[in-house]
Amino acid sequence: MRALAELVRAPAALTVPGDALAGAAAAGWPFGRRTLPLSVASVLLYWAGMALNDYADRAVDATERPERPIPSGRVSPAAALGLAIGLTGGGIGVAAVTGGVRALRVAVPLAATVWAYDLLLKATSWGPVTMAAARALDVLLGAGGARVAVSPALIVGVHTLAVTVVSRSEVDGAKPVVPAAALTATVGAGLATCLGGTANPVTTSAFAGTYAVTTGRALCDAVRDPSAPRVRHAVGTGISGMIPLQAGLIVRTGARRAALGVAAAFPLARLLGRKVSPT
Repeated sequence: MRALAELVRAPAALTVPGDALAGAAAAGWPFGRRTLPLSVASVLLYWAGMALNDYADRAVDATERPERPIPSGRVSPAAALGLAIGLTGGGIGVAAVTGGVRALRVAVPLAATVWAYDLLLKATSWGPVTMAAARALDVLLGAGGARVAVSPALIVGVHTLAVTVVSRSEVDGAKPVVPAAALTATVGAGLATCLGGTANPVTTSAFAGTYAVTTGRALCDAVRDPSAPRVRHAVGTGISGMIPLQAGLIVRTGARRAALGVAAAFPLARLLGRKVSPT
């Protein structure tokens, strides 16, 4: 079970439900109480992407990260691929049951984007953009594709783009300009969250500030010392930093309880991330 948890980056799934909730809040909760089950579809698709990522990278990981589940022999490539297929089917199925056609219109392109990233585009210049598109679609899933959720989807996408670009330097380290650019994107995402119109300006600013400070501090450290360990830390912090960003996007619509529920996962995600790497 530990090997499977490492394969799918299990604790990182805590950063996923807030996507759908942010989209749903922006769109006025079109699925009502079914929004929370719909977020389960997001988690399943996220886990599918993680398993597929390690399946696709197994040859490279054998050299660069031999401790990962597949190159270490704890999970077979066939098992990882089968798990990715099963989780993808489960995610689409949950979306269909809970959100019907409106959810499927987003869930199917989301799943296709995840598979295209892992199998075709990850190593290309389109890789970070594709990953950002996947997280943006995840936000739109909670909104049933409603255009009113485009703003939070773009903010989450910008953050994801920045983290993904930095993640490409996890093994060999980065040039300082890479985390510096990501730091600029982080500040921009935080400001966009606060300035996008809010029913709770103080709480929104608190969540956005938490996001900017935690993620930004790790990126500042990587600017000063862009070695591989610092870069990996910045990426891990950026992944968990998605949670206060989502909470800020939710609470600015007036949905305070939903935002607090999402924010409660932040310290847990950071704690579990020390036990099972989110990257």
